[in-house]
Amino acid sequence: MLKSLATLLLARSARHSNERYSSGLVETPLTRLALPPALSAHLGCDAVGVPARHGFRLLGGLPRYGCVFADTGWWWWIVPAGSDLELTWPLPSHYARGAQVPAVNPRLIRRPDDTSPYTPPIPLYLMACQLTGTAPLWAAGVGGARSA
Repeated sequence: MLKSLATLLLARSARHSNERYSSGLVETPLTRLALPPALSAHLGCDAVGVPARHGFRLLGGLPRYGCVFADTGWWWWIVPAGSDLELTWPLPSHYARGAQVPAVNPRLIRRPDDTSPYTPPIPLYLMACQLTGTAPLWAAGVGGARSA
């Protein structure tokens, strides 16, 4: 069962990589998003990107946000490392481990109100699903019915 789950997740990852490559996103050189020095990334640092056309709407729908970066085509939210585990981020969003993003001269456009650079990943994920018209997809076994 674990082998079939791993195969399914790898297939999804390959499918998402191919779709992103065909969009031209991967052809841009990777840039690591640099957090302001006063903010501590003690949980590691990944990023979730969405096309710029969704940026303001997504930002306005979140109860809280951390650092948000943007370039001409994409907006990037800083999330704790591993925020891609057990779920599939909907296309056209892009999950970037290590906050290594395909962006040209991204700039910090929003700072958090506190000392945490992170946007909570679950509200961000649910908003991304809503904006893209995608049903949230959790990995098998997550959130299943409780046994008595």
